[in-house]
Amino acid sequence: MKRLILSLLLSLCPLLAHAAGDPSVSIEFGSLDRSYLIHMPNPLPSGAPPLVVVLHGGGGSAESTAKMTGFDAEADMHGFIVVYPNGTDKVRPLLNAMGKPGFLTWNAGSCCGYAQENNIDDVGFIRAVVTQVIKDNAADPKRVYATGISNGGMMAYRLACEASDVFAAIAPVSAVQEVASCKPTQPVSVFHIHGAKDENVPLAGGVGKKAHEKEDRKPVQDTIDFWVKQDGCSVSTHSQEPDVLMSNYGGCEAGTEVSFFVIQDGGHAWPGGQRIALFLDEPSRALNATSEIWRFFSTHSKP
Repeated sequence: MKRLILSLLLSLCPLLAHAAGDPSVSIEFGSLDRSYLIHMPNPLPSGAPPLVVVLHGGGGSAESTAKMTGFDAEADMHGFIVVYPNGTDKVRPLLNAMGKPGFLTWNAGSCCGYAQENNIDDVGFIRAVVTQVIKDNAADPKRVYATGISNGGMMAYRLACEASDVFAAIAPVSAVQEVASCKPTQPVSVFHIHGAKDENVPLAGGVGKKAHEKEDRKPVQDTIDFWVKQDGCSVSTHSQEPDVLMSNYGGCEAGTEVSFFVIQDGGHAWPGGQRIALFLDEPSRALNATSEIWRFFSTHSKP
């Protein structure tokens, strides 16, 4: 019932309308009808543009995430393609009759919801989306990136684990790695942003007070430590702005890098983004996550 109410609130929120002109693309994968929104940069760049995959959180959608993050404007400014895939949910007659998708989730490993419970092949789906966008829009296969919040950030970690041949870098927000056995075949750069006051995915681990799935999660630092070791990083620096604690790990394999930003006043929200529903945490203004993420992505590519 809680999930249905949350889904209904998200679906009815007037802020979820997406900018006119960005098409929704349908794709059949795993005997399911899947979809994603695509935004082409305006103006179009002269060469092969990079591709950024932006993944919604549990209960979100492509439309709500485009509105929340503002990645379309960032894409126009810097000349990259951005796609917003949709997760999956069971049939919800009331919401579906209204043209609403329901409580969409990603199978990020041990989380979350319908996608995880039904072992949906979301890694395969996102691979298929990337392949289609590269083929149809001449995106640069060496500059493909993934980011997302909460369950979407967890999915970004799974992509780094199981599609490291595709993604040069990932940037999870308010997430933790939920893959039991992560064995990437190539190094992947990681930029993680987390709020110190996150009560859905607590920075120190444990069960979040606001979490919809009452799972005991590991400390976020465990995830960072995994990638520092996995990428073979040998140098670390730590600094602090007034509201952001920054840890950067360099000297990594194949020019990769690991960065970890903790926002002192941050909750479970996209920093610098839009608050798309009143029951969600207010985004911190300590930094603009979308701009910082693109800055990080722009410095990394596959060899």
